[in-house]
Amino acid sequence: MSDMLHKLQHGSVLHLRLNRPALHNAFDASLIAELTAELVAAGADDAVRAVVLEGAGVSFSAGADLNWMRGMATASEDENREDALALARLMRTLDELPKPTIARVHGHAFGGGVGLVACCDIAIGVPEARFGLTESRLGLLPAVISPYVIAAIGARQARRWFATGELFDAATALQIGLLHRVVPPEQLDAALQRQLELLMKAGPVAAAGAKALVAGVLAASDGAAQDATNADLIARLRVSAEGQEGVAAFLERRNPSWSGDPP
Repeated sequence: MSDMLHKLQHGSVLHLRLNRPALHNAFDASLIAELTAELVAAGADDAVRAVVLEGAGVSFSAGADLNWMRGMATASEDENREDALALARLMRTLDELPKPTIARVHGHAFGGGVGLVACCDIAIGVPEARFGLTESRLGLLPAVISPYVIAAIGARQARRWFATGELFDAATALQIGLLHRVVPPEQLDAALQRQLELLMKAGPVAAAGAKALVAGVLAASDGAAQDATNADLIARLRVSAEGQEGVAAFLERRNPSWSGDPP
């Protein structure tokens, strides 16, 4: 683990902390590659049941590192395409990670930082946090992160914020769906802990599969085929070890086997 990214394991919860506070946790090619690799590893690790993404210092993430952007401005179109694909792999890895993810947004998030927030399943922020999709001010657009931001805030909101590049506050982020909760800074960790406790009460397979279910329903073009797919899913879960244990625990008025002490 490099100094740019810190990994902290608390029980079954993995905390990945962007650690470039002097640069407001802006990312470059190295950080993108390292964060992608850690997420892939977490997705394959049965000991990890949830991932928390957070930042060191005063900001969550300012998006792209200016020095990195300066270098890419002199690179060829092919080199820029490969660079953009690496960021796209990071966003897709986070978005599709087979573990629940929470963004702990203790400070500002801009550009790609907003993309990271949008890719997480749950996002909790503080009132002081500011957000911006400011690429249009540079003659650019948030193309790579657009699928995830649009999924979070909707097309109508995206058309405004993508075009203007204006900043918005945490209350607006909550209203448009980028954040799920806004709490005072002194309550942020308690709110995070509450979400983790709820996730730990859910079956690990069920919690991990929730986002895949949502994605499948949204992508379906054939309603009858989707009905069959969903019926197959619930049938498979009902006869699985986790489903059997969960229903038995409910009927016997006890905690299921996976529900241990909170992380």
